[in-house]
Amino acid sequence: MSSVSLTAKAIRSSLLAVAATSVASVSLFSASAVAAEEQVQKVERIAVTGSRIKRTDMETASPVSVIDASSIIASGATSIDDVLQKMTSSGGAMTNAAVNNGSGGNATMNLRGLGSNRTLVLVNGRRMIASGTGAASTVDLNTIPVSMIQRVEVLKDGASAVYGTDAIAGVVNVILKRDFDGLELNAQTGISGQGDADETSIDFTLGNTFDKGNVVINAQYTKRGEASQADRGFSECPIAEKGAAGAKTLYCGGSSYSQGGHIWGDQNHDMTKTNIDDKGNPVTGRGDDGFYGRYVQRLNKDGSVWMDDDGKDQTVFQTWKNITNVDSQYYDSGVDNTWGSRQIADLSGRGGEYHEFENEDKYNYAKDSFLSTPMERLNLSFAGTYELTDSTMFFTEAMYTKRWSEQQMAPQPIWSSSPWAYDSTWMNKELIGKVQEGEKVSYGRRMVESGSRDFSQTVDTIRIVLGFEGELDNGWTWDASYNKGKNDSVDTLANLHNIGSINDAVVAKTFDPFTQASWEGASIAPFIYTELNSGGSELDILAGTLSGGIVDLPAGELGFAAGYEHRKESAHYTPDSLTAQGLANDPRVEPTAGEFSVDEVYAELAIPLLADLPLAQQVDMSAAMRYFNYSTFGEDTTWKLGLTWRLYDDLMVRGGRSTAFRAPTVSELFGGKSPSFNQIVHPATDQSQAEVTVGGNQLLTPEEADITTIGLVYSPSYVEGLSFTVDYFDIGITNTITAVDANYVANQCLDAGGNAINTGTSLCQSSNIQIDSTGRIKFDNGLQNIGETNTSGFDINVAYVFDALNLSWKAGLDSSILSSYEEYDPDGNAVNYRGYITGGVGAYAKFKSNFNLTASADDWSATYEARYIDGMDSFACKADTTKCYAPSVDSIIYHDLSGSYDVTNTVRMSAGINNIFDEEPPYFTGNNDSNTDPYTYDVLGRYFFVRANVKF
Repeated sequence: MSSVSLTAKAIRSSLLAVAATSVASVSLFSASAVAAEEQVQKVERIAVTGSRIKRTDMETASPVSVIDASSIIASGATSIDDVLQKMTSSGGAMTNAAVNNGSGGNATMNLRGLGSNRTLVLVNGRRMIASGTGAASTVDLNTIPVSMIQRVEVLKDGASAVYGTDAIAGVVNVILKRDFDGLELNAQTGISGQGDADETSIDFTLGNTFDKGNVVINAQYTKRGEASQADRGFSECPIAEKGAAGAKTLYCGGSSYSQGGHIWGDQNHDMTKTNIDDKGNPVTGRGDDGFYGRYVQRLNKDGSVWMDDDGKDQTVFQTWKNITNVDSQYYDSGVDNTWGSRQIADLSGRGGEYHEFENEDKYNYAKDSFLSTPMERLNLSFAGTYELTDSTMFFTEAMYTKRWSEQQMAPQPIWSSSPWAYDSTWMNKELIGKVQEGEKVSYGRRMVESGSRDFSQTVDTIRIVLGFEGELDNGWTWDASYNKGKNDSVDTLANLHNIGSINDAVVAKTFDPFTQASWEGASIAPFIYTELNSGGSELDILAGTLSGGIVDLPAGELGFAAGYEHRKESAHYTPDSLTAQGLANDPRVEPTAGEFSVDEVYAELAIPLLADLPLAQQVDMSAAMRYFNYSTFGEDTTWKLGLTWRLYDDLMVRGGRSTAFRAPTVSELFGGKSPSFNQIVHPATDQSQAEVTVGGNQLLTPEEADITTIGLVYSPSYVEGLSFTVDYFDIGITNTITAVDANYVANQCLDAGGNAINTGTSLCQSSNIQIDSTGRIKFDNGLQNIGETNTSGFDINVAYVFDALNLSWKAGLDSSILSSYEEYDPDGNAVNYRGYITGGVGAYAKFKSNFNLTASADDWSATYEARYIDGMDSFACKADTTKCYAPSVDSIIYHDLSGSYDVTNTVRMSAGINNIFDEEPPYFTGNNDSNTDPYTYDVLGRYFFVRANVKF
């Protein structure tokens, strides 16, 4: 049997070339193509991602796509997330430079939209330390230097039996340069068409191979500038909607926590409530008079009490401003429709003089926010091997990353934790007649006088691997290694205010909150502080593997791999002392600390079943099983079966069935409660954010998944250079660890009047939902093992390599079709995300496709790329599209162009334009940030880059 099949050769010739295309379309080609090429060059067995068994025929049952270094370079990417996030198989929420609110400077990958925590990231086949700020639980892709990457293998299948936890959606395995001779220098710079978001990267790689081994050293420095939301027409202000359903219009909105202060009165103030029942409702025709008005029982025209559909007495509060002829009739005449209008004190201090609050008084927080966040990053890498004996090799890997990143948001919105009583004897007398004496009013304010909230992170990440590998006399290979990772972070947040001390000063009558001068200069200075938080995580892994051939069977060699791993993970987060006490106005943030350990053993078999038969040129089965024992929840097993059936040279069918799991992380188990402000659309409030309390849960148990893949690989011999692959996937996750979508919780548990509904459901009972006196919706949404997550679809790849017009041409088309994506809430209700774009968890387009075309000559090449994202509906408008101005977004296509020219044998110049036609991201109702979804769309617009490469 040939070590490299004719099918593998055909795929290699057609797909290997596609690697030279750029990142905007993220051209992918099969792992067999790369592996076959390496096998031809090195004549050695190679392990591809998804299997520990080294073999010569690399076509496995699992679909693996490969992105090589030339694809990354051609795109102008300075971080690997720029490449991975544009794959058609990626989706959902992925943090990147465009995510200003909550990213912490991280960059993540999210296969299938199932969450970055369900995509396992490896470096050279071994786990990478979780990194970022706080008790990090996902890998920050900034820690992997682009200039050191040889290729990236993306396994789009579950692989827990081979790699353990987290490999539910798939595996990203970054292969770094190990054998490199010479010196390579790169310098790159880029800038947007608006003259911002400039980025510069400089790197060098130095390598030497000697008799006993080799050494590779790499350093890369990257600096990225900022762009402001104020500098783009689509994001210069937060767009809001007004008007009746079906006739919505847009206006430049903002936050009710506005400049100059916002006062909300209390309609019940000074009511004696002698006519109020035990439920707080008036029971007679008219309630007692108060400062703003009185309660009036709404009657039908025949004098009977009007009841709603739930049998509730429709008593309304009517202000003095709107009371007309209430002595004779208490019904709505249908003319002025003023019943129940809320005309209590609603005052704005914008401009220095108190007046009725209007939409124009809302604060435009967008103008203070970054559209693209600045960052500086230093990556240092080292790899080396040394031959101790003829059959034993020592190897080591070391990576160090230091990241400085920033985000900027509008000045802090503060609000009184408890109402402040108005006292004209020492407070601003301008409020006399507008607020009742002694009335306890709610107060909110945008702290413009103190400046924007400035976030910064300093993150240090180190990873060291020490190990030995060798070959036994019988040809079996082995390796043993120790993998140590450590992440430390310090993050700060400047221009916060100690609302606890301010409240004490108000009570002591030394600080008048209703006087503008109180919030300025020396008066407010003692209450301003900078929040300082620290965190970190550690990873320790001891591992050993053994692999080889057991026996020659009639259809080929029976191969195996087996191994043991001991892993320990720990993480911590210590919030600022004022924040931990809840004195920073936002709800208190609790610390996080915890650890767990796990012991795992695994075994894998590659079983040749049939060979050289009609319609069965080669049939192989693969099988893997892993046993694990966690200190936090106990033991279990996971398994995987795969089959490859090569019918003849041109056609191979493959499939797999597996179980997978994801163990809860330290932050999920031990994370302290903290506030999160999530975008919502709800008729009970005009505020676009809800205050959501999130946190860990020590009772969490692992997620479990059942995964099925079926596919075919076709390379017709009658069309040289053409290859076609199609793979179907079906992933079903049970015991899902998640928090329910904020929009879904708010609309399920609160009606249009701000009253709690569905109180008998588990979802609404656990939410403790309420709406405060400022109109902000508040609820709990901690992590739980709830329901299921199911998704399915197809990945399709077409690649064609040919010669024409004295040029070499390479064309590729990658597409993903999403057939289903459903999550189930705690009560078993299915929530369908397929075809929807959300305000918090990204987008789930039904269809995505990337096309590329490259033309090459001896000393130059040029690449055109197009990236298509299907149109989607807004998840916030799912219940009633008439209540939304923009209930959907149209499809969008991004066009990129890049090229390179060999100036000399050692110097190559490259340049490119991304988003040639300057496509703007679409607006949709219920958007995330910048009036769009920065997880999914390009927010910078047209972008230029140029690169110089020198090799010696």
